[in-house]
Amino acid sequence: MNNYLATSMKNEQQRKPNYLLSTLSNKCPRCREGYIFKTKNAYDLKHNVDMHENCPVCGQPTEIEVGFYYGTGYVSYALSVAFVVASFVAWKVLIGVTFDIDDNRIFYWLGITIALLIVCQPLLMRLSRSLWLSWFVKYDPHWREHQIEEPERVIPGQMNNW
Repeated sequence: MNNYLATSMKNEQQRKPNYLLSTLSNKCPRCREGYIFKTKNAYDLKHNVDMHENCPVCGQPTEIEVGFYYGTGYVSYALSVAFVVASFVAWKVLIGVTFDIDDNRIFYWLGITIALLIVCQPLLMRLSRSLWLSWFVKYDPHWREHQIEEPERVIPGQMNNW
């Protein structure tokens, strides 16, 4: 009997979707199967942040309260700062920037980093929303058996009222 329990626990752990992969692929944090955005293409700029009201697989609401995604500005800012720092470290290691009056290579790094940041911004916006939602909605391996927790501070008349 103990072997059976150990085997079933091992199988359940193997079936659990990876948090990082599901967040990077913009999947629902509750079931980690359904996509939370209506389009998979982040560069469809007209519909970049259009989200399903509920997860298409498990039905988890994506807007927990009115103005829920205002906090993603902080997440997007942190991701952008991390991107800039990582690019500077890579530039420093690969190119070897010195802080000398005659060395203009720092301006090349700055220009390239700004261009890359602008190009990556749609991806960072989606990632920040996906991360923000995953911090407030926990993974439920038995989501088929459990009821969805209703958002307590949602007023349907106030949705999309800004």
